Amino acid sequence: MGRPGEGKADSRAARTVLWGVFLALAAVAAWESGAAGSPASPAQAQAQRRTPSGLPVPRYVSLKFGEVNARAGPGDDYRLLWTYRARGLPLQVIAETPDWRRVCDPEGATAWVHQRTVDTRRTVMRLKPQPLPIRRRPAAASPPAAMLAGRSLAALESCRDGWCQVSAGRAKGWAPAAELWGADDRQQCRPAIATAR
Repeated sequence: MGRPGEGKADSRAARTVLWGVFLALAAVAAWESGAAGSPASPAQAQAQRRTPSGLPVPRYVSLKFGEVNARAGPGDDYRLLWTYRARGLPLQVIAETPDWRRVCDPEGATAWVHQRTVDTRRTVMRLKPQPLPIRRRPAAASPPAAMLAGRSLAALESCRDGWCQVSAGRAKGWAPAAELWGADDRQQCRPAIATAR
């Protein structure tokens, strides 16, 4: 017969080994799913599965049309709040139903728009009234390739290391991500608790 507590120690050791094996397998599975282009964490994957579109929230979209109605709730029977009149305006989706998207706009306002009125193409907006130099390379010392007018839109190509490659008309170049609305992947607005009809 063993010493008192010896069986407990063996049991703890076995659990520790099993837990270590589980963590190693979980790490391999996470790496493999990340390498395949899937979300890196189970929480991210579950969050994506919970959305009706299967896409992550928050995420950016842009307006597909020059006139889009913004409503107080997800349906045509909800009160019309305003009409967006800027095709290509970047919006951040912060909630969704199968047919409607709750969006945050560059002014910080939130409303619901129909999913058919938005596009997956990414755009950004220069919120400040002053023009912004679009540089030839992602560096402050790089010469400007063009100027992005204040309160104007640009197509977003990609972002890295605090810089975003954008294009507007025939001009293409790099601008600081902090100077563009629609480049920060963090949630920009919080949805209201209640929705009025």
